[in-house]
Amino acid sequence: MAKPVEIAKMSFEDALAELETIVRSLESGEAKLDSAIEAYERGVALRRHCETKLREAQAKVERIQLTPEGGVEAKPEDLG
Repeated sequence: MAKPVEIAKMSFEDALAELETIVRSLESGEAKLDSAIEAYERGVALRRHCETKLREAQAKVERIQLTPEGGVEAKPEDLG
């Protein structure tokens, strides 16, 4: 399932906030069936986007090396 363009451009924080809003809405049980299905599908896309953003951040953190002096060392090209 491809992510809609607007989700692909979202920051992790914005995507997570929207996902939390969708979850609260679905948990309330007040949405009509068609709306609930659409919201669920968007929630799945948002969750996948958040997971991707977290993996990218983790990879950047793993490329940062601690120096013997206690500092950090990373090449700018490593951090993308």
